[in-house]
Amino acid sequence: MEENKDFKDKNDLEIVFSKAVKAGKRIYYFDVKKNRRGELFLAITESKKKVGDDESQVSFEKHKIFLYKEDFEKFANGLSEVTSFIDRVNKENGIERRQTEE
Repeated sequence: MEENKDFKDKNDLEIVFSKAVKAGKRIYYFDVKKNRRGELFLAITESKKKVGDDESQVSFEKHKIFLYKEDFEKFANGLSEVTSFIDRVNKENGIERRQTEE
């Protein structure tokens, strides 16, 4: 885990903490940002490398969600509920959880 205090993004929002998680062909970035009022929130970015047909063109497809303090508990509860459901159904069907490569 790295603490980042020295850079700002294009919206002038300070990143105060950042964690990157490599998961197969994707990287998930968990960035704790501070808005102009000094309030902290979470920006989650999924980044997936895209290679063109001739393999000389490389780009990254990115998707972002922003999660605010008042929604943390509901988000965490929802995520826990759906991952438990998926694990339970997969177990019932004899499907093992795959580990992603780093």
